[in-house]
Amino acid sequence: MAIPSAVLAAGWIPFVVVIVLTLLFSAIYIRYYMSKYDSELSTTLATIFALTITLLTSAIVPVDIFLVSYMKTSDGTFKDWANNLASRESIEQSVLYGYYTLYALVTFCLFILLPFFYFFYEEKDEGSPSSCKSRCCTALKYLIVFILVVAALMLIGAFVPTKGAPNANSTEWKQIEALFKDLASNGMEDSLSFVISVLSLLGMMAFIMYTAYGMSALPIDLIKGRLSARKEKMEVRGQREERVERAERRQAIKDKYSSRKRFGNRDQQNTDEQDRLMERQLRHLEANDRSCIRKCLLVLRPFEMLFGFLFLLVALLIFISLLLTNIDKAMHSKGYKIGYALAQRKLPNPIDIVLVFCQMVFPLDYILMSGIIMYFVFCSMSGIRNIGVWFLWIRMYKIRPRRTRPQGLLMLCMILMFIVLAINIIVYELTPQYSTFGSQKYGNMTGASNTTSAPLHQCTTEVAEDCVVTRMALLLTRFFYKMWFFGAAYYWGTWVFLGIYVLGFIIAVIKKRKSSIDGEIDEDDFDESDDEDLLRG
Repeated sequence: MAIPSAVLAAGWIPFVVVIVLTLLFSAIYIRYYMSKYDSELSTTLATIFALTITLLTSAIVPVDIFLVSYMKTSDGTFKDWANNLASRESIEQSVLYGYYTLYALVTFCLFILLPFFYFFYEEKDEGSPSSCKSRCCTALKYLIVFILVVAALMLIGAFVPTKGAPNANSTEWKQIEALFKDLASNGMEDSLSFVISVLSLLGMMAFIMYTAYGMSALPIDLIKGRLSARKEKMEVRGQREERVERAERRQAIKDKYSSRKRFGNRDQQNTDEQDRLMERQLRHLEANDRSCIRKCLLVLRPFEMLFGFLFLLVALLIFISLLLTNIDKAMHSKGYKIGYALAQRKLPNPIDIVLVFCQMVFPLDYILMSGIIMYFVFCSMSGIRNIGVWFLWIRMYKIRPRRTRPQGLLMLCMILMFIVLAINIIVYELTPQYSTFGSQKYGNMTGASNTTSAPLHQCTTEVAEDCVVTRMALLLTRFFYKMWFFGAAYYWGTWVFLGIYVLGFIIAVIKKRKSSIDGEIDEDDFDESDDEDLLRG
């Protein structure tokens, strides 16, 4: 039986709408953060494309869950079109190819697109202007390293982790031929799976660093709000007057000992820098105090606090759910050799229970699932903005509205891509039941008569033959069982994430409220002093 067009439309038309919306959001987001006076069209388009792919990789998960849930009716039986195994497999393959396509695009962006434009723009900053051809050649030379890395990872994934050993009695050539036949038979799925597993593990590190702090800081910042521009302006003026008095006393001492030529040169330089910083702060605070938009936002302050408490509640539910899931794995899984995979949950999981309960009101469960994923994404963006882009102990770029360099935006998209790969795994750990089977139920015909209907039960892995598993769960199970090291690493990484969240929550509570011009003025902005004249003009 052919798949009804209504089924495909119900699943994929919303996804097409999501593509348009994510593209629009990506363009606005990049436009908001990119520097007005230090940007290039090619890098801007590359970051918009990369951010769109990043968001779509997370958006396909609710579509996957919806399609497997749509195959069954409320009484636990397959719909007429889904009774045909070929029809079900057609949809499953379409979703699986969607995952592989997006994961392949993520790999392309991480190893080719973003590194190329990063080095392409770096060549522009090296003193004398160079032609586009020479910049491309230099960027391609650096790009070779990334291509070799991804090629090495794909070769390792193709031949090492999941292959059975060839026949020991066969010749060496026959063994090599068997390996290549095995590689061709699975369509290089093992290669891509291994690459995505490695990238997801790196994403777990970024998830621990940025998303954990973003989950704790974002709600607290919304609840606390920002300082009053008028009060800040009075404080800065008071500090400026004190500095003027100290400068006058210092100048009097300097005049008294004028014979000492080197006296106070460094102190005078620091004083001048601080004076320029305070002048810029005053200009921005005065503009902020007169801003009509800022005055309108004061009216919405109660709603900001409301969203802050709501986000805090969601963060606590996520924390409790992940904690219970990890405790459940520690108690009931079969250990690290299968990546701490859990066949069936034993302990209650609040978010998983809520999603299963919300299935009674269509499409509330899909809205909540999409909301949880987007909450992770926005918390990650908030964490990157607050922490910045670091390499070990060196701060490379700051993410600031209208002042972020193109290289910083490229690194932002790269970090978000890593994080989204980890988010898909965390969502599976957070909602194992719902992420695997959606709203599917099955009927147990044992004990049911002709006049009574069979009792309904939630689908589990023990009765998977009567249910359809999401492609996401299938892919992640492949990672956990065939590549146990990654499953074990995600498990222990989740414990670290929970610890960092608690630490970040304490820091967010202790920290003072942000300035009303947070992100507009920074101590490192002295080389951008010319921008101030443009802002005033």
